[in-house]
Amino acid sequence: MTTESGAHPRIRSYVLRAGRVGSGQARALAELGPQFMLPYQAAVLDLDAAFGRAATDSHAVPRILEIGFGMGEGLAEIAAAHPENDYLGVEVHTPGVGALLKQLGERGLTNVRVIQHDAFEVLTQMLKPESLAGIHIFFPDPWHKKRHHKRRLIQPSLVRLLAGRLAPGGYIHLATDWQDYAEQMLAVLSVAPQLQNTVADYAPRSDSGPLTEFEQRGIRLGHGV
Repeated sequence: MTTESGAHPRIRSYVLRAGRVGSGQARALAELGPQFMLPYQAAVLDLDAAFGRAATDSHAVPRILEIGFGMGEGLAEIAAAHPENDYLGVEVHTPGVGALLKQLGERGLTNVRVIQHDAFEVLTQMLKPESLAGIHIFFPDPWHKKRHHKRRLIQPSLVRLLAGRLAPGGYIHLATDWQDYAEQMLAVLSVAPQLQNTVADYAPRSDSGPLTEFEQRGIRLGHGV
């Protein structure tokens, strides 16, 4: 597959930290990793084979990508509430991957797969155009110091790449508890020709969505979401 790295300058929006992996997370990685984790490969991923179910003439299986799922509590809850969808979670931090796998096992979920790798390379190498029904990016690192804003994930180059992976009618849903980052997100999305805002400016919070660890932290700090 020809990469699009030339058209989409790479954004490195994370710092790998050696976080502690708990015993339950380690056990989930060992026991459930082979079932739910997909290795990174520089080739297009067969989503039907990865999830073990394919679309038919009368029924399409929506595939939703979540970039940076943290400890996975939000992704697991959404996947449990929508068994008709398949969810592909991309995360670089091992404790979060282990925590999500543990929840998948405890909840008996089968509609989630995980890739522990850089999201930019997954997008450019493994996901073909128009393959996704939706993309979730909830509470990405705000890099709140002004000199670090260039490291923020939501930049025009990435949004163009994300939009190209969406099927017609697909959506991108972002959330942050940093006001200036929300303003940047809105500005970047608003000029993407492939996208149209479904509301005026910011969308109200969905009542059905789970409160993630980062959202709860923002609320405790008095931040708007």
